Amino acid sequence: MSERRPATDEEAKALASSLRLRILRICLGEGRTNKEIADALGRDPATVLHHIRTLVRTGFLEPQEERRGARGAREIPYLAGTASMLDAFLEEFALTPVAEADTTRMGLRLPPAAMDEFRTRLHALLEEFAGRPDDPAAPPWSLFVALHPDPNRH
Repeated sequence: MSERRPATDEEAKALASSLRLRILRICLGEGRTNKEIADALGRDPATVLHHIRTLVRTGFLEPQEERRGARGAREIPYLAGTASMLDAFLEEFALTPVAEADTTRMGLRLPPAAMDEFRTRLHALLEEFAGRPDDPAAPPWSLFVALHPDPNRH
């Protein structure tokens, strides 16, 4: 296993924003333009672009090949780099006292329809809580969820 480098201050600050974490979730799996991201967040594109630039500068978002939009406008889709998100999370998690960490790991064997239902319900639950307003008086928490085929079970 290779040794992980510590996160830079800029990387830590980039992930300290709940809005930036939402942008990363929106850009997982499929590249999204600034306008698409702003629409999904219900925010002004200029504000969102500031956050996108921060995420690109720190390597959490990767600009994709430029394309032309419906009206011929130049569009750049952005895609979240999963590995950099995982690295940042692991760095944060390493700083957490073991007694304060709440961990769960499970294996599933579900038929395709049940797996689709699981994903849909899990994403809905995460979106519900991500959409709630932050309480500045509450302690901050972080969550990383990864669902993947298990290469160790056949």
